[in-house]
Amino acid sequence: MTDFYEILKRCPLFEGIPVEDLDAMLNCIGGHIMEIRKGQSVFQEGDPAAYVGMVLTGAVRLVRADYYGNRSIVAHIGPAELFGETYACAAVTALPVSIVADADGKVLLMDCRRITTSCTSACAFHNRMIFNLLRMVATKNLVFDQKIQVTSQRTTREKLMAYLLNQAKLQGSSSFAIPYDRQGLADYLEVDRSGLSAEISKLRKEGILESEKNHFVLL
Repeated sequence: MTDFYEILKRCPLFEGIPVEDLDAMLNCIGGHIMEIRKGQSVFQEGDPAAYVGMVLTGAVRLVRADYYGNRSIVAHIGPAELFGETYACAAVTALPVSIVADADGKVLLMDCRRITTSCTSACAFHNRMIFNLLRMVATKNLVFDQKIQVTSQRTTREKLMAYLLNQAKLQGSSSFAIPYDRQGLADYLEVDRSGLSAEISKLRKEGILESEKNHFVLL
């Protein structure tokens, strides 16, 4: 686990916890590493929502599918970010989404009950970790709210521009990359891929943006 100390230190879940306590902490909360391959399901919809996951290397996506099999990407999770914490802390009986590897890598899985329940050893870091987790769940809810604001727009063009403007604001630049290819972006926006590509072409012709694969420039 020492190979991943720098990643752990970047994750807000471990903020305020000394490096020398990390091994003891991970043992206390039942942390274990899982290798993932692109396209592999880390967890499937319907699985027990028992774990808080963290991406060490690679990336994962939260994917929701409707009755007809239409996919919607809920979120993209990269290194030092958590996944599954909202559902695990809410104690839902089954995951409402699938968590799929977006790239080869490794994830850290932690037992949520062992995080939120103080252990018999009265570890000094446990209360700090509970506080950090609560703050991260609240932050994740804000991210989900941002997605609702984007997908609630009426047209494909409005959804796309709302998303791109939000990304420009988050990244502090009119030139930025997004974590999705064209199909992934269509799934995130919950629109048809061909309609999305047509809107991007129109916006280019109108001089509103430039794009190359997953890189965009707002003019």
